Amino acid sequence: METRIHPSAFVDPAARLGIGVEIGAFAVVEAGVDVGDGTSIGHHAVVHSGTTLGRGNRVWPHCAVGGSPQDLKYAGQPTRLVIGDGNMLREFATFSRGTEEGGGVTRIGSGCLFMANTHVAHDCVIGDHVILANCATLAGHCRVGERAVVGGLTGLHQHARIGAYAMVGALSRLSKDVPPFSTTSGCDEVKVYGLNRLGLKRHGFAREEIDALEAAFRIFQDRQVNFSQALQRLDEIPEKGPRVREFLEFLRSSERGVYR
Repeated sequence: METRIHPSAFVDPAARLGIGVEIGAFAVVEAGVDVGDGTSIGHHAVVHSGTTLGRGNRVWPHCAVGGSPQDLKYAGQPTRLVIGDGNMLREFATFSRGTEEGGGVTRIGSGCLFMANTHVAHDCVIGDHVILANCATLAGHCRVGERAVVGGLTGLHQHARIGAYAMVGALSRLSKDVPPFSTTSGCDEVKVYGLNRLGLKRHGFAREEIDALEAAFRIFQDRQVNFSQALQRLDEIPEKGPRVREFLEFLRSSERGVYR
């Protein structure tokens, strides 16, 4: 594969380009950037120093990838943005590097889709095959688990989490953790509607796994017990299986509280 760079693009000599990279008109690739094989960078996109792009990514026009964190405490320390393979970064999406305080790295997995005008702030960690719909925004230090889907115009508070395989409805305003495997939505009042059964079926979950998670969700959402009592009851389930254990561990590790 041949690397192709438009004559009007600026690629710093200190940037490292893989095989078969394409860089469009007026794009900028700064020093200290690593671009993996087969990745394309659209016209007018900017990839800032400290960014690593894996193989087969597609950066659409006007993206800003690896910019300085929007954190008033940031004082120019060398930090990074690390992006895996096969991601799609659509028009005007923005991605910030990490901060020294937050560990120094913003990390994005592989196979993700970030639709137009999405934003991933400093020190976020995004799993594989995550989808952020148009204008969804993540504040600093957020975590999003694998194959989660985040609806358009949704905002996630700093340090909050969205669990794996969760489906979040559009226009949601999230200040606490969204449990994995759930369907959750809301602005003034966020509500967990239950298990994301359809999503789990589409991703090949066995019937037994889905039934076990359904039973765990009934315990979790029982309003006649408080959160601690629900955790205790979940812990007493015999032969939980790996998915129920994953669900329970997410609940136990919450620092901001979990929507029920």
